[in-house]
Amino acid sequence: MNDTLTSDVTGRRVEVNGEHATVRFSGIVPPVAGLWLGVEWDNPERGKHDGSHEGTVYFKCRHPTGGSFIRPNKVNFGVDFLTAIKNRYVLEDEPEEEEKEQTVIIGNKPVETIGFDSVVKQQSQLSKLQEVSLRNCAVNGAGDKRGIAQACPNIRSIDLSKNLLSSWDDVIAIADQLKHLEVLNLSENKLRFPSGLPSPTGTFSMLKVLVLNRTGVTWAEVLRCASGWPVLEKLYLESNNIIISERPADVLQTVKLLDLSSNQLIDENQLFLIAYLPRLEQLILSDIGISSLHFPDAGIGCKTAMFPSLQYLVLNDNQISQWSFINELDKLQSLHALSCARNPLTEEGSKDAQTTRQFIIAKIGQLRTLNKCVIQPEERRGAELDYRKAFGNEWKKAGGHQDPDKDRPNEEFLAAHPRYQSLCLKYGAPEDGELKTPQPFLLRNELLSKNLTFQLIWI
Repeated sequence: MNDTLTSDVTGRRVEVNGEHATVRFSGIVPPVAGLWLGVEWDNPERGKHDGSHEGTVYFKCRHPTGGSFIRPNKVNFGVDFLTAIKNRYVLEDEPEEEEKEQTVIIGNKPVETIGFDSVVKQQSQLSKLQEVSLRNCAVNGAGDKRGIAQACPNIRSIDLSKNLLSSWDDVIAIADQLKHLEVLNLSENKLRFPSGLPSPTGTFSMLKVLVLNRTGVTWAEVLRCASGWPVLEKLYLESNNIIISERPADVLQTVKLLDLSSNQLIDENQLFLIAYLPRLEQLILSDIGISSLHFPDAGIGCKTAMFPSLQYLVLNDNQISQWSFINELDKLQSLHALSCARNPLTEEGSKDAQTTRQFIIAKIGQLRTLNKCVIQPEERRGAELDYRKAFGNEWKKAGGHQDPDKDRPNEEFLAAHPRYQSLCLKYGAPEDGELKTPQPFLLRNELLSKNLTFQLIWI
């Protein structure tokens, strides 16, 4: 871009040598003559200052080294959607093919054209597109009005991640021309979202999947825009520093998958605000730092009314260290699949990995898949029997008894092992013979006997 700017560029997204930034200032920076752009980098390590120069504050940055001053001719302001899509998807004519002269009728007059076949070929290529990836193509907006609708009206899926879109209005201008749009990925665009009216009715009438990872969107902005997503099924909001500040009211009611990963400010009380989304089947909460969970509406052995449709829960890379957290998950009435890798409770070395897996299976009765591994009926049976045996002595000390009339384990035991009584009903109470711990001397003799037998076999 030339040093002379013809329009206000403040707020525009730009690219400089592969790095993305937002223009925060345009003007003169004395004592050096000429026009400068003050930019705030997405990567604060790329900058040199906080937006000030020789004591004068020209703009503000969130990071003390997030800003720089750059000449306009060093900055890439990007291209419109249609230009980007032609650059990527229109095939060039064969070099040896000569341009043919052709006569076409425009109105009532014959007009001789050269290259008409090439234009028709390009239009045909674009009109067939249904899935489009324009990731990192410096797209800055829609371009000519209705140009997208005329050139490529059949697009159903677009990846617009890591581009130069500045606002939600830019997104609407593109999407409003794509009436069949079902999947939209806007990740890594630092977008300004509307503070007032929601999206125009009909713009996203077919949209089923929306990816807003690392866009800076807030929960309030999500709810404000969500009225324009009437059939949305999957919503990805990873790494936005989101705080769930209010309960969705008449929005997001069709969402089946919600990804809130890497939003470190979310806690269990915030999760309760989304606990009554009626169709939510998959909830991804990896790396949010959660360590505790308690459903206040459900006692020991009862099911919670929260998350009524939740079937798959992802809790990888969190701070879960207590079995009480796993106990609470058994209260989810529809939970069939769980991923909880890389937590203190499940880390290798904290306990035998197989034993930990068995305990989780035994504690969550309806679980069918754990950490992406299917739980076979024989594995469940073995896990529950081993769990019943492992805590049998503790059960007896707490008041458990083989005689149902005398079986009264205390509240502390039941709180720690909510399913133990149901396992006793399923398999019978553990017999005294099952619970005897081998004495060290006897165990040593047994191992010695096995070792001798093993040696005799190989002699």
